[in-house]
Amino acid sequence: MEQTIHQKAIRKDNPVLSTIFRVIIYIMLLALAVFTLIPFVWMISSSLKLDREVFAYPMKWIPETFHWENYRLIWQKVPLLTYFKNTAIIAVVVTFLQTLTSSFAAYAFAKLEFKGRDTLFLCYIATIAVPWQAYMLPQFIMMRSMGLYDTLWAMVVLQAFSAFGVFLMRQFYRGIPTELCEAARIDGLSEYGIWARIMLPLSTAAIATLVIFTFVSTWNDYMGPMIYLTRDVNKTIQVGLRRFIQENSSDYHLIMAASLCSLLPVSVMFLALQRYFIEGIATSGLKG
Repeated sequence: MEQTIHQKAIRKDNPVLSTIFRVIIYIMLLALAVFTLIPFVWMISSSLKLDREVFAYPMKWIPETFHWENYRLIWQKVPLLTYFKNTAIIAVVVTFLQTLTSSFAAYAFAKLEFKGRDTLFLCYIATIAVPWQAYMLPQFIMMRSMGLYDTLWAMVVLQAFSAFGVFLMRQFYRGIPTELCEAARIDGLSEYGIWARIMLPLSTAAIATLVIFTFVSTWNDYMGPMIYLTRDVNKTIQVGLRRFIQENSSDYHLIMAASLCSLLPVSVMFLALQRYFIEGIATSGLKG
């Protein structure tokens, strides 16, 4: 312990040593980032090659000829546009509903006083520990009895509520001064008004974090659509990619092109909200 403190003091007193140490850290982080991006770069490179060039040795990271027609052919092999449309509908609707329901419930658990509030919250959050496989069959029977089997509504209803989303939003709401809510009540503002006009504007970072988590998990969901959606017209992009791979198992260049297209919406969503995402992660996990 004393040696560590002494080393920190040396770095603080010696700006040259401190700069060298910082440069080494940056180089290590840069090398790690490059190593992480290698699979994605290989995917992009392979999607612009012919099939015989994908595993050619020595490997060429930059193709001699860019075959942009690969991105045109993938839409003709299977109905990818339908898969994208279905996935977008489910992801957008589920993200909106989860954000709405989670913020409502989180406001009640964080700012309202009622009997059994903490016990109810703990029981609800405890459902996170229950594996999905434990209630998969009863859930399937319920959806079939409701007439939602093989419809997009089945995926929406099943994912409209999230215990993790409630926990995330509650942690953030607990960091907002309760005096603001009390002052608004004195001024005659209803609980819905407090939620809409005070809590939501102050929780942009937490909402952005929840939006990213929900959208990404819904977009990448495979087991749910595989179980509940049977007709080809209702399938999502992850199930559609599996069918694409089965039908074009030897066309690796087309598989890479289709996979890259499926990643674009998620990447755009994250890049658009990354600033709020980082802020939300830094605050929601520490407040309360």
